[in-house]
Amino acid sequence: MDDPATLDRIADLDRRLVAAVRGIKLLTAVSWPATTQQEFLAAHRRGNAALPVVSYPKLEFSAVREELDAIDAAADPQHPLGDYLHRTTESYRIATWLLESLGTAGVVEPSIRLFGKPGDRLAGGDLSNLDAARHFIELANELDRELVSEDQAYVLSAEVLQQELGEQIDRFFVHHKVRVEIDPNLIAKAAAGPTRIRLRSATAFTEYDRHQLLEHEAFVHSLTALNGREQPNLKSLALNSPRTTATQEGLATFAEQITGTIDIERMKRISLRIVAIDNALQGADFLDVFRFFLDAGQSDTDSFTSTMRVFRGVPLTGGCAFTKDTVYLHGLMGVHTFFRWALKNRRLKLCHLLFAGKMNLHDVFALEPYFDSGFLAAPLYLPPWVARANGLAGMLAFSLFANRIRLDRVEEEDLVLGL
Repeated sequence: MDDPATLDRIADLDRRLVAAVRGIKLLTAVSWPATTQQEFLAAHRRGNAALPVVSYPKLEFSAVREELDAIDAAADPQHPLGDYLHRTTESYRIATWLLESLGTAGVVEPSIRLFGKPGDRLAGGDLSNLDAARHFIELANELDRELVSEDQAYVLSAEVLQQELGEQIDRFFVHHKVRVEIDPNLIAKAAAGPTRIRLRSATAFTEYDRHQLLEHEAFVHSLTALNGREQPNLKSLALNSPRTTATQEGLATFAEQITGTIDIERMKRISLRIVAIDNALQGADFLDVFRFFLDAGQSDTDSFTSTMRVFRGVPLTGGCAFTKDTVYLHGLMGVHTFFRWALKNRRLKLCHLLFAGKMNLHDVFALEPYFDSGFLAAPLYLPPWVARANGLAGMLAFSLFANRIRLDRVEEEDLVLGL
């Protein structure tokens, strides 16, 4: 195992990394003010919608890149921890180029490097995330004719949801305080950080929303951030490094799936964003994409929010997109495959380690020996569905076998049980 001097040097480099990237707030920098939404929707409802006018700060990160380069040069890429630092510094280096290009087409290339693009192949097959998105949209449209959700008729105000989520979160995070706040300036329905979950004011939430927010935002995003803060040596595991986005969003969406809190309309919304990103990259402008979401059945408020996500940080005139939302489906597929692989290979411990901080799937394998040695700490918190190991194993075991059944070979008469 590594000598103490090597581990001390890595911990010191990691501390320098955390300090260097403190000013890199990618999603904050590309966010739009709530007034942009209000002005656009008012014009749309009058029948004279026009492209929104959005401005971004002029940012400069050359000094940050110099420090990242120095950290990278001091880290041994042949060492698992050095490779972790190399991958993380490179991720932030790309993020600085993106941030320095805000408002221009120069955002697209670093965005694709960080998050991928529609059309990227899914692991283990010939299908792309765009194929998957179209599949879920088609399926949702077919089921729309059959499924009438009773939950949709029961809505919760932001204030009621704030209280209910707050009570559940307080019972779970016994060593930390995670606040639930109502934010009148939030355009998205919700957003989560390590110690704060924000809800959009004047919004009607459903029961599905409540369960999804608990599993996705609190029990994954806040949880992994808090676990990362508890790490004794790699404090960067508490940071939302852009290279971990696909795994973290995939893990959060997988949590919705395995707990039964995701609904087909949620899958449709995720999938529509991927198709919309592809449309924008192919030349659709903001108004074209807004109409695409309207035609898909979203309200004008939700259509604006979805379109804004596609055009964050880029020109609105077509040919450009902020591609972050492509990560949800390929992240979900990757995490789902990881959990099944871990069960098949009797390595469910890796599933627990994935929650020890903000990691991607590669990190879990590479850093496993350092959890075993105590250099890295096991997760302080685990989501309830992960902590119940027998139940998790049962669900994954069934999934492993059921996936061997070819539905295209199943006839209606095969589904009859008994006489």
